[in-house]
Amino acid sequence: MFVDHLSLLDFRTYASLDLALERGLTVFVGPNGVGKTNVVEAIDWAANLSSHRVASDTPLIKTGSERAIVRVRIRRATQQTVLEFELNDRRANRVQINRAAPVRAREAVGVLHTVVFSPEDLTLVKGDPGHRRKFLDDLATSMRPVLAAARGDYERALKQRNALLKSARYSRQHSDSHQATLTVWNEQLARAGAAVMGARLQLLKALEPEVDRAYQQLTDGPKHVKLRYECSSLDPSADVAALEHFSVEDLYELMLQAFERVARQEQERGITLVGPHRDDMVISLGDTPAKGYASHGETWSTALALRLGSWYVHVADDPNEGAAPVLILDDVFAELDARRRQKLAQLVQQAEQVLVTAAVDEDLPAALRENPHRVVRVSPGQVEVTDSTTALEQVPGEQSPSEDLPAPQVDEERDLSAGERDATSSSVQDPRDQGEHG
Repeated sequence: MFVDHLSLLDFRTYASLDLALERGLTVFVGPNGVGKTNVVEAIDWAANLSSHRVASDTPLIKTGSERAIVRVRIRRATQQTVLEFELNDRRANRVQINRAAPVRAREAVGVLHTVVFSPEDLTLVKGDPGHRRKFLDDLATSMRPVLAAARGDYERALKQRNALLKSARYSRQHSDSHQATLTVWNEQLARAGAAVMGARLQLLKALEPEVDRAYQQLTDGPKHVKLRYECSSLDPSADVAALEHFSVEDLYELMLQAFERVARQEQERGITLVGPHRDDMVISLGDTPAKGYASHGETWSTALALRLGSWYVHVADDPNEGAAPVLILDDVFAELDARRRQKLAQLVQQAEQVLVTAAVDEDLPAALRENPHRVVRVSPGQVEVTDSTTALEQVPGEQSPSEDLPAPQVDEERDLSAGERDATSSSVQDPRDQGEHG
């Protein structure tokens, strides 16, 4: 798949942007701070309903504006789909598919797939568990959009359960009524949490060999990447390996048992101590944890392998024509040594569409510069196509990408409730991790 047109209105630094895109390689070139990343961030947001740079939508809306609009046209084989999003700071986001009636935000997840490489990816290896949870949840949801509902249910139940525990802690009262209410939230949290954990475990099984494959391609080294799920609901004395054989019903029972096991500690601290929001993905190189032990070069290779492995998992999950995600490389090449730059450049050319940002032309590896590509020069608030060495092959019967889409329209009639901005843009988080993605 590839995006053949992007329209922005009051998004980040862009008051207005209308840009035709092509399959193949497109390079956005411009000094730091002029808005290169804002362009590719909009495309990634349209795929995942969340930014790889910030935790909320507020920074995406241009200063002084009440809303921003992102509109993309996606081509997949002979099909094309138009997604339009209105991002609002204080109201629910508005979503339309092919200009039909507004739909729930989660219904747009999975129409467009992207995999983003960025300097922030180092936090997947070195950072707090929240980064790795979000990585797993976003990838699992992009492949199975139905998971968005479970994530939303879990976040809502977790908030209610924490409020109940906190209230009981301050009042120092644990009545029968309190316990009955807690039991209800236990069951709801366990049901949604089991779905989230099940999706993560299933994904991890497919992801580990692909990440290791990507690591070998990037390094040619002797070490292998291992991924292990660290489950807070599992009894410390239990066999961790048994988790991979658990059904969703088994995970549900596991969480209920965990609530009983830590009930006293939760009452004392007034917070939920077990569940997906407290879990982690442990990354190892050989038998050594990558976090805290990997060199800077190994950390970069591992982070890149996680992203490239994500792309491989997508392709394996849906090998049909036009299903492979758009690859976005945001200021990555400038951070890498020459060897890793060349290897990554060779590997990403497998994708139907590759979008790269770079401060200067020289940041682009020779393996990419020597192949046909399109250059888009970026200056504050505007872009200009200055060079194009490829011609887009038009699918018969379709509108040419060079023909502008109609300007984004803003309908003042709001028919989505404020509750529609839900879990597609958040991962299951530990409250202690809030704000760490800004």
